[in-house]
Amino acid sequence: MIEKDFVQEGLRRTRIDEYLEKELERAGYGGMEVQITPLGTMVIVYAERPGMVIGRGGKNVRAITQTLKTEFGLDNPQIEVKEVEVPELNPKIMAYKISNMLQRGMHFRRVAYSTIRRIMGAGAQGVEVTISGKIRGSRSAVAKFVEGYIKKCGEPSIRFVEEGFATAELKPGVLGIYVRIMPPETVLPDSVEILPPKMIIEEDGDVIEEEIDVETEEVIEEEIIEEIEDLDELEEVVEEEATEEVEEDDS
Repeated sequence: MIEKDFVQEGLRRTRIDEYLEKELERAGYGGMEVQITPLGTMVIVYAERPGMVIGRGGKNVRAITQTLKTEFGLDNPQIEVKEVEVPELNPKIMAYKISNMLQRGMHFRRVAYSTIRRIMGAGAQGVEVTISGKIRGSRSAVAKFVEGYIKKCGEPSIRFVEEGFATAELKPGVLGIYVRIMPPETVLPDSVEILPPKMIIEEDGDVIEEEIDVETEEVIEEEIIEEIEDLDELEEVVEEEATEEVEEDDS
């Protein structure tokens, strides 16, 4: 019974996402979150243009709230609209922009490369754009464009890589646009951070650790080099004295 409820809840959220994507297409819909609270259901909507989501006098947001309550059965739904600060890092918005450019007749390669430049220019670690369908002729094909570093398998690809999908209706057929972005703030499990060296000082039995800056590190290196040179000179003196003693003994 629990598994059935879990699946039904997942399907309902998917249907809500599809409804909002269709309803808020012109507003630059960038995804949504559903949170269950003691007062009802909080639906957080991310959009490039929040004003178009709210509408004049809140007309649009009231209509969407009523639809979520009647058609999707949400308990006391409350909508919160948040602006997407960097649209270039939102895969849903970028997939929709690619769809618009393709529907205006632009070549798919030019569209893909220009979109990738915008996404990487916004600071993304990596991006992958896939366009599938009748892009070259009567036969279906898949064109994939990748730049930067992006995880494609394992748990990091699920946790850290954000995905977006859109369709473009053209005369030859429908094209599918799939955008995957690795955000700039992503820290992978296998990443290594190299910390600056530290100098340990003992004062009155207490151990104090201090970070060594570049100038201090250079001074320490110079002192070490001087000590090594002094040792070399000492060894040379000892060898000379030993040689002189051997010569005196021979004589």
